[in-house]
Amino acid sequence: MNIIAVPTIQETISKIFMAESENLNQYDGLEKFFETETQLIYEIHHLEKEKAKETLRALIDMISLHAGKDTIRAIRNYYIVLSSVMARKLFEMRVPPKKAFAFNNACIELVDNRMNDSEFLYVADELIEFFISVISERKQPSFGHQTVNKVVMFINDEVERDLSVEDVAKHFHISTSHLSRIFREHAGITLVEYLNVRRVEESQHYLRHSDKGISEISKQFHFCNQSYFTRIFKKYTTVTPKQFRDSQHIPYFRYTLPNAK
Repeated sequence: MNIIAVPTIQETISKIFMAESENLNQYDGLEKFFETETQLIYEIHHLEKEKAKETLRALIDMISLHAGKDTIRAIRNYYIVLSSVMARKLFEMRVPPKKAFAFNNACIELVDNRMNDSEFLYVADELIEFFISVISERKQPSFGHQTVNKVVMFINDEVERDLSVEDVAKHFHISTSHLSRIFREHAGITLVEYLNVRRVEESQHYLRHSDKGISEISKQFHFCNQSYFTRIFKKYTTVTPKQFRDSQHIPYFRYTLPNAK
């Protein structure tokens, strides 16, 4: 009886690695890919959105040149790899592990479930929008009052909690009146306004990339009811949550604290 030896996983992957190495010998300038990817990560980290979109498209062109008929599959795989790289960057920026992990899963779900063959460039832009929106939350504010800086970071991390001004003040062991005064003085808006701004910003991703109802998203971000959510959402974005969900071409609303240096 002849026993057929089944290659081990290590043997199989080694064989694929060697074959792929030989195959890539025909391509020049592969080091350019990693240089361009490094440039992309730099642009995302520095919130250079339009440059990042152009750079990602340059990477897609390089992938397409090599992948041939398997271009869509190769691009899909790269989006997932890039999302994991960005999740690691977020963790290095002290994003809570749960949020970094959720970020990675959200990107993978977008690529797996919502990307079809004709939308790969649109998904590229959406990923850049999402990467930059999350990275921007981790940029340390530079107000002249350290408590205000800490409050901004705290709210960014806990945006899905049912936070009130009293809750934030209690967390930082200061009075609500003092907190309200210094936040308005240094940030240029009230703390209540900033809480609403951040909830609107975050809700956009659920409106565009989840199947949750608008009422459910309203509850998730602790608006008292859907009508109030719609009013606050339109105040900052100029469109209703339904209009934002129905039109993929409406840009994301991002708020810049007016007194940020």
